Amino acid sequence: MSESGACEDAVPEGAASEGDACEGGVPEGGVSQGNASEGAGSEGHGRDTRTHRDRASEGRAAEGEAAGSRRGRTHGPPDLGHHPPHGHGPVRYGPHLPGDGLPVLPELSAVLAASAGRAGEEPVGGAPALLESACGYWERRGLPTEPGQVAAAPGAHSLLLALTAALGGDVLVPRPCAAWWAPYARLLGRPVFHVPTPAESGGVPDPYALLETVRRVRDEGGEPRLLVLSVADDPTGTVAPPELLHETVEAAAGEGLHLVSDETWRDTLHDPHATVLLSPAEMLPERVTVVTDLAGAFLPPGWPAAVARLPASAAGQDLHARVLDVLTALGARVAAPLSAAAGYALDEPEPVTARRTASVRLHARLAAAVHAAVVAAGATARPPQAGRHLYADLGPLRDALAAQGVGDAQELEDFLTARLGMPAPGGHRFGDDLPALRVRLSTGPLPAGADEPGAHFRTTTDPLELPHVHSALARLKSVFGDLRDAQRWEPPR
Repeated sequence: MSESGACEDAVPEGAASEGDACEGGVPEGGVSQGNASEGAGSEGHGRDTRTHRDRASEGRAAEGEAAGSRRGRTHGPPDLGHHPPHGHGPVRYGPHLPGDGLPVLPELSAVLAASAGRAGEEPVGGAPALLESACGYWERRGLPTEPGQVAAAPGAHSLLLALTAALGGDVLVPRPCAAWWAPYARLLGRPVFHVPTPAESGGVPDPYALLETVRRVRDEGGEPRLLVLSVADDPTGTVAPPELLHETVEAAAGEGLHLVSDETWRDTLHDPHATVLLSPAEMLPERVTVVTDLAGAFLPPGWPAAVARLPASAAGQDLHARVLDVLTALGARVAAPLSAAAGYALDEPEPVTARRTASVRLHARLAAAVHAAVVAAGATARPPQAGRHLYADLGPLRDALAAQGVGDAQELEDFLTARLGMPAPGGHRFGDDLPALRVRLSTGPLPAGADEPGAHFRTTTDPLELPHVHSALARLKSVFGDLRDAQRWEPPR
């Protein structure tokens, strides 16, 4: 869904690349057959001579066509997050953050209910108690923070919109990236450029591809100012290695970019003892804003609350003021009951940490089982390391899918959502090309199938053997196994 790409892999969203300056490009399923930056300076053949502005305009048209061309279908796509079963719009019909499928923590409900009688408006940017709780949260993660550096809003979407508006300029994001990043730049009329990620992880662009993209954007009259990245990534479920992150942050700093680090999933590491996660704010504190949506590890997705940590500098103070101006114009305040619940969660009392630990352990098991089923069928996917999702490339099963009428990511989304009985958004939602057969699979719907969600998980020693989970996994294995068997018997094309 990229709107354009200066590194010619980073093509308009919904359009195919005509010539790659970064010949490693975006790997199949996000897994490259070589370093993403390989050939970053090569000229290649059939170079696309359009400017990045032309490609951005064509990308918007291509994306609209990809999103809407199938609306005439009588069957329409299956329900994605309780939307009406028609249309394929990239925003209204796009994927939501994967929930954990468990009931709301009783202690959180009690805090929310106790604050329900508070009728007054909360301050724009967050109530003092919420800001103090956010400071404590970051202090415990090695990021000393003062309340004057923090802004709270009803969801990370509002914060990213405010930051994008306040910073100005063109926006750079990895390919693939979270589905909600690019729409806010488009809403403000800002070009978005997708930069390839390396083989080992998603969320953080390859540093050489980043430098090449910045150079080309500037050569064509653009003004790149903002790089959005994620060390614990949606959609791939991977964690960027510290050495890669360091190189990318160093490259971004050298080009004068401001970084927004989406750390929504940093507290959901599947194996925290074996996975090293660093924040860019630890490396470049004066140029990094950290954004955390509490729906990742603390609150239900339907309780919108997020916090941002801005740099502790004069420039950071100025940016903080401009962000508050935008949030004021939007009326983006966290409601008082939600503010109380968010503050309680960020204080991390024992009930919150115990639930988070149990939820992470559960979804680590589920993600490993889904990954095993996908890989056994012949598809490719990086092993998930965080979050409640993984990103699969079904390109190796293209012939079997073609026999089912599936030829692109939207058709793959329709097919798998119907067969699996749960949302399976296609890779075009995350900035990958429409013809690429990639999909994000989430584990959140698996435990949600019980009559009493979460009740059995407190007593079982193996959640995969619970009837509703076993049934859901069996369906997934059956769908992918059928594709594998069909691919084996499909004659070469």
